[in-house]
Amino acid sequence: MQLGLIGLGKMGGNMRDRLRAAGHEVVGYDRNPDISDATGLADMVDKLASPRVIWAMVPAGEITEQTIDELIPLLSPGDVVIDGGNSRFSDDMPRAVRLAEHGIGYLDVGVSGGVWGKEYGYALMVGGEVDHVALAMPIFEALKPPGEFGFVHAGGVGAGHYAKMVHNGIEYGLMHAYAEGYELLEKSEIVSDVPGVFASWREGTVVRSWLLDLMSRALAEDPHLDKLKGYADDTGEGRWTVEEAIRLAVPMHVIAASLFARFASRQDDSPAMKAIAALRNQFGGHAVKSQAGE
Repeated sequence: MQLGLIGLGKMGGNMRDRLRAAGHEVVGYDRNPDISDATGLADMVDKLASPRVIWAMVPAGEITEQTIDELIPLLSPGDVVIDGGNSRFSDDMPRAVRLAEHGIGYLDVGVSGGVWGKEYGYALMVGGEVDHVALAMPIFEALKPPGEFGFVHAGGVGAGHYAKMVHNGIEYGLMHAYAEGYELLEKSEIVSDVPGVFASWREGTVVRSWLLDLMSRALAEDPHLDKLKGYADDTGEGRWTVEEAIRLAVPMHVIAASLFARFASRQDDSPAMKAIAALRNQFGGHAVKSQAGE
């Protein structure tokens, strides 16, 4: 099967390699001419036979919207556009409506697998109409891991990105649980081999997972994580998950706490904790620590 693939960074480039290894013809376009198979979007589209499937792996937001706008006059009725980036689910239906006005289908696909997906396969969460999913199914089959799992047609337009949003929210919570366990082990007076403890959990325990494998790998490379600063960014999915929890009145203690912990990691000196220190001093005369030199 043919596929037009826009965006050949770490994820898109590896997806192209995996699809080609499975026998599919991929025409990739990237702004970097050294890795691109086409000189532009028009050239990429011209190299594909109808009905075309075009997969965008570009940053969410304005770049995705611009890409879709540029594709519309180049495509034909019956073609399908896939957004495989980490877009917010609420952006999907307006895109689907805009494309449908020109007879073009739309699928939103949450993709998980990172830099390891080329070798092991990508978990795919798809939203959209059944006939559009069927058209792209050979591509999905090649990208997913072998076996029963790793793919779901989660529902209508927006369901794929919604599922990926929740997936990433859960990921926040799992990572933070491992992180808290790591810190406690590091501070223990009686545990001398923290990397060994994490490695021992990788088989036979109920907490084993791919994330645990990655944590064990990180500790093998840097046992006390001395090379890193305790600063963690977020790309939006955790926030959207918590926003949905608020909208739907779903108690979400762990994921919300893990998101807020990331916010705290970016503060060199917490304004909230300054306020607490000031209050303790005001009502109880408790000692406070002043800024250095003051």
